[in-house]
Amino acid sequence: MRGSELPPFLEFEAPAGEPAVAVLPVPYERTTSWGRGAEDGPAALLRASHYVELYDEELRLEPFRIGIETLPPVDVEAAEDVALDRIRTAARVAIERGRFLAAIGGEHTVTPALVRGVVDAAGSDLGPDLGVVQFDAHTDLRPTYAGTRWNHACAMSRVLELGVSTLAIGIRSLSRPEAVRIETERLPVIWASQLEHLTDDELQDLFLGLLASLPDTIYLTFDLDFFDPSLLPATGTPEPGGGTWHQALALLRLLFEHKQVIAMDVVELAPIPGNPASDYTAARLLYKCIGYRYARELGGLADDGYRPIRPPAT
Repeated sequence: MRGSELPPFLEFEAPAGEPAVAVLPVPYERTTSWGRGAEDGPAALLRASHYVELYDEELRLEPFRIGIETLPPVDVEAAEDVALDRIRTAARVAIERGRFLAAIGGEHTVTPALVRGVVDAAGSDLGPDLGVVQFDAHTDLRPTYAGTRWNHACAMSRVLELGVSTLAIGIRSLSRPEAVRIETERLPVIWASQLEHLTDDELQDLFLGLLASLPDTIYLTFDLDFFDPSLLPATGTPEPGGGTWHQALALLRLLFEHKQVIAMDVVELAPIPGNPASDYTAARLLYKCIGYRYARELGGLADDGYRPIRPPAT
């Protein structure tokens, strides 16, 4: 399902006034290395979002009340450079209108185009003052792959060329040259093995320490293969040993509490017919991020740590 047929996020009309959030479907897929289907990711996520509860039990509020508008999908049926420029333009326009941009991919190639649009909107001097936080199983640091610079395996190389700082979380699959680059350029990484072996407090201290080295303004890219495939199998290149739902939420909450996240994407959902759990998980993740972004404006997000509602004692 593509084009104007895409359903809205959460299946409700935006409140009166200017919505704070712009959800942008980007059904772009051209360089998938293994399992295809990322072009169907935006439609699957949007459909699944209709079953997400609007009340957030952790934040004790309804994030949708900030105002969410689903934009028309980017028309990616064009030559590669034209399609990527359309993605960049759509991101720039959303940021120029003062929206929080929440893009839905598509393969990870969309991320550098979206980041470029954010930089363009904020001015050419934003590059060094923008950080990109990447949840991912893969580094995506290859300079080229399969004959193109715009392969999904090169996404973070293209991002780094924009002069931004990065932090990668959940990495557990990379090539030797990528490992050398991380060491040589001292690129900050939280490895998947650290997610497994550090205590919650140790992990959060590590994350906050690395996050402190980034600028205050952040773009978040969340490749769904960050998650262990036992939780979310519907992605083109699943890798065992990934992060858990609550690990992701704890780190995302800290990110939104400590930095100004102005845009984000969720990418690499490749729906599995007859198995909508991954689609729903991706939709819930996006809604959680919107909640974290606007919790204080809506009167939530107490400063006393992660405290979800628990059932009363019986």
